[in-house]
Amino acid sequence: MNTITLDQKTADALIALPKVRANNDLSYFPGTGGYLTLPLVSQDRAESFSLDIRRGGIDLKKGTYQNRAMQIYVLVRLDYGGAPHRNPDGKEIRSPHLHIYREGFGDKWAYEIPTEIFPQIEDPWQTLQNFMEYCNIIEPPNIQRGIL
Repeated sequence: MNTITLDQKTADALIALPKVRANNDLSYFPGTGGYLTLPLVSQDRAESFSLDIRRGGIDLKKGTYQNRAMQIYVLVRLDYGGAPHRNPDGKEIRSPHLHIYREGFGDKWAYEIPTEIFPQIEDPWQTLQNFMEYCNIIEPPNIQRGIL
């Protein structure tokens, strides 16, 4: 487990920073139980990021999309179709929920998803598009949709 040393101002700046794909490789949207990590960079290539896509093993309506900085810091994570999350203050947040980096806690706090940003949470492909937009990924990785 890493020591959380990223301050909130830096985390907020990294979340807001426009991100682009690091290469033009073609990837395939993961099927049942699949996992994919795609490299991203800032437009000036000074910062590195990752986009993680994880699909449920049995339940195709379950998954996680995650945007990380510097390999270890989860900036934003969207969990859908799974169990509720209990925040450090004891409050339970139902699924789907959005984790946003919080200084001193990392990704341990979850929030209800903004439905105006994620209007079709039942559609994993559309939700991925909305998630990338939310994370300011302005030039997404080349991902082929395939069969969901």
